Amino acid sequence: MTKLLFIAALLAIGVTAHAASPSLVVYKDPNCGCCEAWVQHLNEAGIRTKVVTSSDVIAIKAKLGVPAQLSSCHTAVLEVTGQIVEGHVPAAAVRKLAASPAVKGVAVPGMPANSPGMGKMDGNLVTIDFGGKPFSKN
Repeated sequence: MTKLLFIAALLAIGVTAHAASPSLVVYKDPNCGCCEAWVQHLNEAGIRTKVVTSSDVIAIKAKLGVPAQLSSCHTAVLEVTGQIVEGHVPAAAVRKLAASPAVKGVAVPGMPANSPGMGKMDGNLVTIDFGGKPFSKN
């Protein structure tokens, strides 16, 4: 009986750890190196990614409803919720988004030098939600 309870506890821990780690499908141009660096940042933070290369990422952004003014070089979708991650959003903000299902998406517009995949983060990067409001600062 004790052995059975121990196994059940281990399974519960595994399920909780799995649920706490979001997974993303990342759409990127096949020639973009900074996108690969951003994916590496997420993977190192324990966020699973599946990369899909496409020569028409602009069409994917339009289909997903990414506001044009928030556009960046790649777009990702949280697999469980369908929420959108646009650009070089830090892993901490991706986790916050996953815990905020009412938020449709977040973005780091453009390609700022202080964002993951572009350069060293300095604590001043602001991720905004699709309504244009600040969502997190990393």
